[in-house]
Amino acid sequence: MNTPKKTPGADAAAEHKPTNFLRSIIERDLEADTYAGRQWGGQPGDAALHKAGQPDVAKVRLRFPPEPNGYLHVGHAKSICLNFGLAKDYGGVCHLRFDDTNPEKEEQEYVDSIIDSVKWLGFDWEFNQQSHLFYASNYFDFMYRAAEYLITAGLAYVDEQTPDEMRANRGDFNTPGKDSPFRARTPEENLARFREMRDGKHADGAMILRAKIDMASPNINLRDPALYRIRRATHHNTGDTWCIYPMYTYAHPIEDALEQITHSICTLEFEDQRPFYDWLLERLAEGGLLSHPLPKQYEFARMNLTYVITSKRKLRQLVEDQHVSGWDDPRMPTIAGIRRRGYTPEALRLLDTRTGASKNNTWIDYAWLDIALRDDLESKAHRAMVVLDPIKLVLTNWAEVFGNEDHLEACSAPTLPPKPDVPELPKREFKLGREVWIEREDFMEVPLKGYHRLSPPRYDGEGKSIAGSMARLKYGYVIQCTGLRKNFDGTVAEIHAKILPETKSGTPGADSVKVKGVLTWVSVAEGLPAEVRLYDRLFTEAQPDQGGRDFLSVLNPDSKKTVTAYMEPTLATAKAEDRFQFERHGYFVADQKDHAATKPVFNRITGLKDGWAK
Repeated sequence: MNTPKKTPGADAAAEHKPTNFLRSIIERDLEADTYAGRQWGGQPGDAALHKAGQPDVAKVRLRFPPEPNGYLHVGHAKSICLNFGLAKDYGGVCHLRFDDTNPEKEEQEYVDSIIDSVKWLGFDWEFNQQSHLFYASNYFDFMYRAAEYLITAGLAYVDEQTPDEMRANRGDFNTPGKDSPFRARTPEENLARFREMRDGKHADGAMILRAKIDMASPNINLRDPALYRIRRATHHNTGDTWCIYPMYTYAHPIEDALEQITHSICTLEFEDQRPFYDWLLERLAEGGLLSHPLPKQYEFARMNLTYVITSKRKLRQLVEDQHVSGWDDPRMPTIAGIRRRGYTPEALRLLDTRTGASKNNTWIDYAWLDIALRDDLESKAHRAMVVLDPIKLVLTNWAEVFGNEDHLEACSAPTLPPKPDVPELPKREFKLGREVWIEREDFMEVPLKGYHRLSPPRYDGEGKSIAGSMARLKYGYVIQCTGLRKNFDGTVAEIHAKILPETKSGTPGADSVKVKGVLTWVSVAEGLPAEVRLYDRLFTEAQPDQGGRDFLSVLNPDSKKTVTAYMEPTLATAKAEDRFQFERHGYFVADQKDHAATKPVFNRITGLKDGWAK
């Protein structure tokens, strides 16, 4: 597991992008003019369309091809940043393509959420005044035409074995496969049978179209892979036009070729599929359906983030079993959930830059994401004081000092941390009154050694009198604890203290009394109540489903706590998705869905430091 270290003063916008093997491949191809002769027909299409087009002004073409069968997660964010980022850096375009070849699991809801997620991350598919948003289902006609070509060329056949028979005859890594008894049919017989499949004359699963390659190949993926299956299902884009649908491994390379993709970047699990990817495109080019140069596939290691699962099946289970409130629950690793939690698109792009791309599968500590978030927000998140676990502090000499109990003393504080090139930063204004809320942990009736916050007057073990401790109300006065009031059950109801009048922050007497403790506070007179949701990691183990473990057994019971807090009045104008640093507590965001001016709701994004550090 990689353990992150904070980069002092890191600037998310200007951080250098390190090289990696994918950048090296693209730079090599550009230098060699590998794709310089390509033409673009104005839209995806076959060899004839592009031949009639114009020289392609995009130096490279990449694509992000999600299947719209669920919400995108943090692993997809890595692929989005990688593909769109490389296209931008090398003068090209990245297509957003929906790989919608599986009608049973795909829905328009997922299409919409994917578009929203990519845009939120800061990317688009516009290039040369043209949109490059495509659907694989729009290529079904070509895919069918390509399948008929493979059949007539003797490169594909209709197999009517049962699934169990095909599985048994496929062999394994130590045993070569056996030819199907239907493999020797003539092209004419196969074409007739395939057209019967298309016309709905056979039941679902009765037969499939397979490529004719090599049943003895050491690469099992080349043992006559499936190209088409019968599946009666209504498609979200094509309706009931088709009852046969292409397999992903057949459709994907064709989609790349029709879109003139230069560098098809996949995760490592597709490495064994690359020989079929190349075989298929070469065969279709030989038939004149596609033209050279053909796309090339390259694989990189997916990003495995600790304390996260990315299996769509398991994420769906979390939602359907109501372990979380939905796909956008702030504890979910979906982009929708990450966004609602409060992480910024800049932080995710920074995480992508820092983790790079490699061929080695590694685990990235979740803390890397939090560090990227802190580095992004440190200089731009407005500060505010918020008390999460409030207890009332009464300043008993307030009327004596200011003349009346209702006086409110004006205080101010920087909105942002100081910057060397900005001599005067904007200030935020709030008021200190006789009663304030402070954190409950800022008072200890019998203080432990080294405790520097409030404790009342008391006697030590030898009967010696000890004065109440002193601390500073941040941006206000030094105070000294004078006592407390308890409830009937013995719990502390409120704390009493007196202010030292000449010690206000920013005045000549501010340093006249030295104290170690500094307390954040909110005036009772001005404080705004708010619901604050304290989110934490959803799982207690770094690899929740490691070794086949039931991931539900390591759910974190403390992954969400809700408290009623008090905020300084400057937060009254916060809007949904506004992010702040709550001084002392960490980074928070106004909830995307539930926050309202009349009922503020904030989510904790992350603390000021890693609370999970070993």
